[in-house]
Amino acid sequence: MSSDFENVAQRLRDAYVTSAVPPLRDSLSPTDASGAYRVQSINTRFWQESGRRIVGRKIGLTAKAVQAQLGVDQPDFGVLFDDMAIPDGGTLDPAAVIQPKAEAEVALVLARDFDNLKATITDVINAVAYALPAIEIVDSRIADWKITFADTVADNGSSAFFVLGTEPKLLAGLDLRTCGMALEVDGNVASLGAGVACLGHPLNAAAWLARTLSAAGTPLRAGDIVLTGALGPMVPIVPGNRITAAIGGLGTCGFRLGERA
Repeated sequence: MSSDFENVAQRLRDAYVTSAVPPLRDSLSPTDASGAYRVQSINTRFWQESGRRIVGRKIGLTAKAVQAQLGVDQPDFGVLFDDMAIPDGGTLDPAAVIQPKAEAEVALVLARDFDNLKATITDVINAVAYALPAIEIVDSRIADWKITFADTVADNGSSAFFVLGTEPKLLAGLDLRTCGMALEVDGNVASLGAGVACLGHPLNAAAWLARTLSAAGTPLRAGDIVLTGALGPMVPIVPGNRITAAIGGLGTCGFRLGERA
């Protein structure tokens, strides 16, 4: 069985440089969380050994409607690597993605190590240094985004790149539950949402992640970035698009998807 997981991990790695692959159902049942995270872990270790550095985690499937669609009752997570960061206002090479989409999120940066099996929102508040507006550029190595829960988990949470704002905000005084979000593509509103769309509160999502990673023996560390999950629907993007996210109380951030050569 371990060889099966290694083979799936290889297929996903190859997709980064070739093209998207069919769904993984021949090797992973749609709700096989344990097997999917094993595949994710294999590739995480591979990439670390290749020189990539972990800088945090992303949380996915924070919307109840999406969970229901994939037949699960919890979020998932993926790993953020240093080379996934795009500067605010920067340009993403379209050759680096396959079928990208953008979503606006609240990002948290930790002030200290966070190892707590019973983490609550209060514990999150005490562990966070500051918050930032963020855009996650999600992508799928699974053809046509025909994903199951296991597909997206194995595929590192369908992660690709991320953009962070440049003006940190302390949590004190922020209302991340009712804050509004607007994601614009080329100046046109493409997605609207609010903090409550993210598991009822972005800090709920962060507490879930802290508990989950602590139970797995891989807790969050000081300086880690946590992308807490989408505040509204994700939006397909194409070369030439300029994408900007505005989140109430946090400010804005953005990037451009470059033209194809």
